[in-house]
Amino acid sequence: MAIVSTSETPNTADELPPADELRRAGLRVTAVRVALLDTVRDGDHLGVEGVAEGVRDRVGHVSLQAVYEALHALTAAGLVRRIEPAGGSPRFEGRVGDNHHHLVCRSCGAVADVDCAVGEAPCLTPADDRGFTLDEAEVIYWGLCADCSARSTSSTSLT
Repeated sequence: MAIVSTSETPNTADELPPADELRRAGLRVTAVRVALLDTVRDGDHLGVEGVAEGVRDRVGHVSLQAVYEALHALTAAGLVRRIEPAGGSPRFEGRVGDNHHHLVCRSCGAVADVDCAVGEAPCLTPADDRGFTLDEAEVIYWGLCADCSARSTSSTSLT
């Protein structure tokens, strides 16, 4: 599956081309970083292997180590978000800065975005913040996705 690069075309009117975003974040612009940013934004909560495959589709051979290093740099710069549901491998997404949450399927591992539980970040207020200044809340909702629910229901009704 070939992935078409959008490295010179902003995704929305508010976004800069990836190369300009990298420069604005103080990062050196490389083909791997541009391809990685495009891949993560075009993907759906990709794991490292999925990101590496997308980068390779765009630029050819690249080592897994180079992908890890670029993911680390882009995550640290706030251009990519890393999520790590309990018991799962890290996943990466391009939706950053809005403190959204995630739905995770217990059966197939599918991950989907869901907007804040209530109001603005950090969305939830703890009973005791213990003096912390809060700016984000991470919520993961666990259950079965629609496909796995349907399979579960149909297999139960057959017995």
